[in-house]
Amino acid sequence: MARGLIFDCDGVLVDSEPLAAAEIEALLQRLGAPITRTRIYDEFLGRSFSTIVDAARDHGVDLGPALPGYAEALALRLRRELRPVPGMAEALAQLSGPRAVASSSAPERLRLSLSLTGLAPLFGPHVYSATQVARGKPEPDLFLFTARHLGIAPADCVVIEDSPAGLSAARAAGMRVIGFLGGSHAAPARLAEKLAALAPDALIDHARDLPKTLAGLG
Repeated sequence: MARGLIFDCDGVLVDSEPLAAAEIEALLQRLGAPITRTRIYDEFLGRSFSTIVDAARDHGVDLGPALPGYAEALALRLRRELRPVPGMAEALAQLSGPRAVASSSAPERLRLSLSLTGLAPLFGPHVYSATQVARGKPEPDLFLFTARHLGIAPADCVVIEDSPAGLSAARAAGMRVIGFLGGSHAAPARLAEKLAALAPDALIDHARDLPKTLAGLG
């Protein structure tokens, strides 16, 4: 039976989370609502920008009008600094079968990130954004949508995720999930503790561990 592999993008395929967090931090400071990097990771990691806008509103900040400027600034930073997560390209080369990307990021950012890092050809047309479903992570909609497009039953999919919201979404979708700690944001975001608390099927520190871990899941 075919097994579908579903990868988050930011923090799993590409090492973008510190870059995005830096831009969000700078934006909030300009708007008079300084929030620490730790709180940004705690509250915003793995979520769509619309969710971030809602969370910022809870802090008394309206991010909506600032969205175009943020997106432009982040795109410039990605072009300058974005790299693939160490070892991920090599790990992907060892894996076969259906695979897809399912991310909270907008389609434009997904295309840019995968293109800049050379990973786009490894996924072909199977790159999906939370903008394509009614509810983003931690709801299961995006992963269920992705499984349908892969033609794989949810129970036969394995998700590779770095965020608590993503792990929760995978569980809600009835999928197995590997918690991933290979991004450079894992330590400052305290991901080991957060992901372990959600009891993923496996928790790995580096992309090189992915092929062996998947084989062990059967």
